Amino acid sequence: MNQLALSDEILMTVDNPARYIGNELNMVKKDPAAVDIRFAMCFPDVYEIGMSHLGIQILYDMFNKREDVYCERVYSPWPDLHKIMKEQQIPLFALETQESVRDFDFLGITIQYEMCYTNILQILDLSQIPLLAADRTKEHPIVIGGGPCTYNPEPIADFFDLFYIGEGEISYDALFALYKEYQKEAYSREEFLHRAARIPGIYAPMMYQVSYHTDGTIAAFTPKYEDIPAKVEKQILMQMDKAPYPEKPIVPFIKVTQDRVVLEVQRGCIRGCRFCQAGMIYRPTREKDVEQLKQTAYALLKNTGHEEISLSSLSTSDYSRLEELMRFLIETFQKQHVNISLPSLRIDAFSLDIMHQVQDIKKSSLTFAPEAGTQRMRNVINKGLTEESILEGAGMAFDGGWNKVKLYFMLGLPTETEADMRGIAELANKIAVRYYEIPKEKRNGKCQITISTSFFVPKPFTPFQWARMYDRDSYLGRAKIVNEAVKAQLNRKSIRYNWHEADVTVLEGILARGDRRIGQALQRVYELGGIFDAWTEFFDNERWIRAFAECGIDPDFYTQRERPLDEIFPWDFIDAGVSREFLAREWQRAKDGVVSPNCRMQCQGCGAARFQGGVCFENQN
Repeated sequence: MNQLALSDEILMTVDNPARYIGNELNMVKKDPAAVDIRFAMCFPDVYEIGMSHLGIQILYDMFNKREDVYCERVYSPWPDLHKIMKEQQIPLFALETQESVRDFDFLGITIQYEMCYTNILQILDLSQIPLLAADRTKEHPIVIGGGPCTYNPEPIADFFDLFYIGEGEISYDALFALYKEYQKEAYSREEFLHRAARIPGIYAPMMYQVSYHTDGTIAAFTPKYEDIPAKVEKQILMQMDKAPYPEKPIVPFIKVTQDRVVLEVQRGCIRGCRFCQAGMIYRPTREKDVEQLKQTAYALLKNTGHEEISLSSLSTSDYSRLEELMRFLIETFQKQHVNISLPSLRIDAFSLDIMHQVQDIKKSSLTFAPEAGTQRMRNVINKGLTEESILEGAGMAFDGGWNKVKLYFMLGLPTETEADMRGIAELANKIAVRYYEIPKEKRNGKCQITISTSFFVPKPFTPFQWARMYDRDSYLGRAKIVNEAVKAQLNRKSIRYNWHEADVTVLEGILARGDRRIGQALQRVYELGGIFDAWTEFFDNERWIRAFAECGIDPDFYTQRERPLDEIFPWDFIDAGVSREFLAREWQRAKDGVVSPNCRMQCQGCGAARFQGGVCFENQN
């Protein structure tokens, strides 16, 4: 019985078999024998999550437009199928051809979230590919990682042959050309990795070596060969009008997390929030042409049959042609009963006017992300929001008919005091007070304010990369202070409070800030049964504690200390486009509570101007 038939038989016994069958609308079909390179594009989470990821859709479309490449997709099998595949030794297969991933030339894994790391090992294991890159031969696929987590790839470095640092549109042509040469020539896999490491943006972990001080900090990180760069420079697409973009994205059979077409309006962010990694590593801000966006919107809706279109960017409110674009989408598509969904916008008169037109205000809620409860703390994180602007925005929303508000905050930020924690509840109460200032006969029912707090993780390439974290009990203690403060407010019946899992946050911090030594613990967790750690029902913190202990790793080393300015970070070999000097300067400004203006107001000299474009140069044209 061939693999396809066996798979069909088994899939009848598992949850949601449509996750594994392929053949969706707009799926690319090619003859595998007619191409030079077969690329398995992987999102290490369940299908419904992975199918919602725009980056994979872009690369899938871009690769498949090449005649010499066939790009297929693979996602993490849900635990029920995982168990069957392990027991029956069924190799993991790609959706398009149902053929084994181990027979492909490349396995490309997008890495969006640290808690998916165990699923990377699941993918390798089920594919029957050796977990460790050092154990692979020329018969195995080249395993390459990309995405935001590759800005510190060291905790997973031993499992990857290559990492791509930056935006995928730039250097894959050179990598594929090198691979075709590798297929024809007699040189080794190690020599291929050596040559690949010369390509801009490509990091080959086996081509670098790390040494440590006796206190556990890094002493040196150096390339093994002189012709390999000591710094790997991120690759970034500056000409957004020439950016490849799928006009026929795949339409899944089942409902997925983002069940709509997505229109990317810009990349990067001008705001400079000091906790935000994306706002730093995706600099400079680059906008797409509004006329091109209009044409793309037409094509996306025509080719998918979707009834909703969503705008995508880190800060859509900062897109300079937003008003023109929104007017066009509303006038063109709402009469066709197409919904328009918006990411979190700054709540101002324009945004509220737009949301009035695209939302049912009786059902929807507005989202504010103050991130901190006091002005002092918002200045520390460079949020750029005043209490006055928050209350003014909420007031306009309430006057316009909304009565539901979601507020997002972080706990455990640098310099945080108990007053800052209590300020979260106090700000929520002030927003409720503003609602009840509206005459009773004009209110739209009872006010509902939902506070959600996450716990702060200091990410690489942010001004807070030097900051410490806290332990689980300390984080929960902070949440308890907020909870008590909420109960003390006059409008407490209108306020609901939720907080995130603290042990997950601590682990996320270890994986985000870790070095190569973390990899052995990660492998041990997988051996102990750890998969889908991003899912509450499968996460087991005791498994991680056991693995760290067995591997002789002290988790507190990675979280419970503020780093000195001169310490070598595991990620310092990467040039992310923002200078260490800029980040250190912003770290000091945070401690001083000084706000830095956004990029359109005043250049902060972050280093991104060297890319010669985007917001850094828009006023010079």
